[in-house]
Amino acid sequence: MRTLILLLSITLVGACSMSDTVPMNGSTIQKNDLNDQDKDGVIVARDRCMDTIIGAEIDNYGCGTVKSINERKELKVQFANDSAYLAPKYFGQLEELAAFMNKYPTTKVTIEGHCSKSGTYEHNLALSQNRAEAVTAVLSQKFSIDPSRLTAIGYSYDKPLDNSESAYANARNRRVVAELMGEDSSAAYKWTIYTVDQ
Repeated sequence: MRTLILLLSITLVGACSMSDTVPMNGSTIQKNDLNDQDKDGVIVARDRCMDTIIGAEIDNYGCGTVKSINERKELKVQFANDSAYLAPKYFGQLEELAAFMNKYPTTKVTIEGHCSKSGTYEHNLALSQNRAEAVTAVLSQKFSIDPSRLTAIGYSYDKPLDNSESAYANARNRRVVAELMGEDSSAAYKWTIYTVDQ
């Protein structure tokens, strides 16, 4: 009995020392590049846009997503009666507009000039145009926005905010409006995609 136990022990110890591995005839070849060179969270094997700006919002293939910008903003700029003089106290608003345009370089802005309903239509058409051009001149000359991104349009008194023709209404109607249009490919969040389409 003791001999039988000894033989079984030797057999088990011998069996445990045997290797179950199968020798490889060659080395394993990595099929896909799993690096993320532009640090956008998408591996090279999947990335279709290799120069993504760090932090940019991207799709599953590492390409920036694009959203349309279409915003209208009434600038709180007041003009004196029969005047297109743009007082420097309003430049702060234009600086904010310029900063937005610099942040989103595809944007263009149309500056609309408006007048109160006093005087002839033709006179107010020229005056409203001059008001719009006063704003675009400041954006271009003081805040370095390329003139090709700026359009000035005068509307005379065609689009009043207030039709009552009171002194208060006339003051409100002497205004400028900025309409921004363009595309936004700004940062919002990042995908993390470590898979490859087959």
